[in-house]
Amino acid sequence: MFNSQRPRTEDLPTSRQLLKATATAAVVAGALLVTIVLPSEYAIDPTGIGRALGLTQMGEIKAQLAEEAAADAAMDKSAAVAAATTAAAGGTQSTPVATSSTVAPTAGRSDTTTLTLAPGQGAEVKVTAKKGVSIAFSWSVAGGVVNYDTHADAPGIDYHGYGKGKQSAGEQGALVAAFDGKHGWFWRNRGDAPVTVTLKTQGEYDEVRRVV
Repeated sequence: MFNSQRPRTEDLPTSRQLLKATATAAVVAGALLVTIVLPSEYAIDPTGIGRALGLTQMGEIKAQLAEEAAADAAMDKSAAVAAATTAAAGGTQSTPVATSSTVAPTAGRSDTTTLTLAPGQGAEVKVTAKKGVSIAFSWSVAGGVVNYDTHADAPGIDYHGYGKGKQSAGEQGALVAAFDGKHGWFWRNRGDAPVTVTLKTQGEYDEVRRVV
């Protein structure tokens, strides 16, 4: 049976050499943390090297996506709370959004709003309208598909859902305002390329503007 030879004492690293190697490893690890890990994961770049290498931008995108995911979760939670409150009151949550191949003409103003969403970006457009006002709308996506959430808010009402969907290239119909407030659409581009959303609205509303 082969037995390996015991190393000689003079062949083993000294305590000083071990401490030096440990210190060198700690310095290298710290440098990698500051110049690579922090910029790419958390968009923290104290040296500026991460931005020069394009790592800080990666971290900023990750942070933005995390914030948007948290906003989506908060919006879903608000919708669930609103539905539960309505059910507890003995009623049902109305969703006065009609989607069809044709939309009846509606009196009032007409507007066209166009916006471009980068990958991971979200945007929201709302109109200000009185309760019962019917707003004819159609929106389409060029360059891909989006997730959307049609909803409203007003003083004392954080969220009122009309409908939502995923991977849509466009929708059209008529939104009937459930109360005096702001009513509109939120889109998010979950694709890998920019998309352009074109929204057309017609009705007796006061204004239309992008809020996000």
